[in-house]
Amino acid sequence: MTDAVHHAAAPTTGYARVNGLRVYFEVHGPEGEPAAGPVLVLHGAYMTAGDMASLVSALAATRRVVVPDLQGHGRTADVDRPITYEGLADDAAALLDHLGIDRADVIGYSMGGAAALQVAVRHPEVVRTLVVVSASHASEGMHPDLLAMVPTITPELFAGTPMEATYRALAPDPGHFPVLVEKLKTLDATPFSWTEDVRRIAAPTLVVAGDADAVRAEHAVELFHLLGGGAMGDLSGLSRARLAILPGTTHFVPEGCGVLDRLDWLLPMVLDLLDAPPG
Repeated sequence: MTDAVHHAAAPTTGYARVNGLRVYFEVHGPEGEPAAGPVLVLHGAYMTAGDMASLVSALAATRRVVVPDLQGHGRTADVDRPITYEGLADDAAALLDHLGIDRADVIGYSMGGAAALQVAVRHPEVVRTLVVVSASHASEGMHPDLLAMVPTITPELFAGTPMEATYRALAPDPGHFPVLVEKLKTLDATPFSWTEDVRRIAAPTLVVAGDADAVRAEHAVELFHLLGGGAMGDLSGLSRARLAILPGTTHFVPEGCGVLDRLDWLLPMVLDLLDAPPG
């Protein structure tokens, strides 16, 4: 089909049985054959596929975009296992396999960004390019204020918030929310460091963080260096890694200041990576 104008189609939704989970997923994209390859989008903690709607909608103008509810979030029921970045990564790779997708551009935010890193570590064959937003390769990359806050988090802290309301509206077991909170507290409190694993990631990668993010800017720079960035490109050429520190930008709040609120900045950088010719 030549000179075709692609129009957005209603998303396909469904459930995939992977790794003991019944994973809810949505597939967005244009009618007809997409002009570019598939994209997998992984949301952050206490979020759902719907919370990534602005980014997904923009990408879906020309691409097939897969966005799941991760373990214990949204319409995906929890199971009797911890929530770990490695487990989330394995679930994501299994979902791609379920959908018959051999390779995808993988984009993750916050918890989903760390999971995306682990997809590239554990399943490198499925990752064409990688975008890591507001996530780190090591637990010490999280801001000290966040690490200090984690032990004080309780289910009651979310009372009346959109996060709690969305959970209660979508979750197969609305009363399970306190269990999710405890699992995510454990995830945030468990030390990790993937320095050597990250050095082996070969996929072209964009690292994004706000200058007032929950991830320290210096750790975003360190991740960029581990991925091969930081040389003087005038002399040695550009590396496979890219870095963006967004000014006046937080992790999530206040409204309008979070990384995902900066779509007018973020989208052109993401599309430039996804559209770049293979190196």
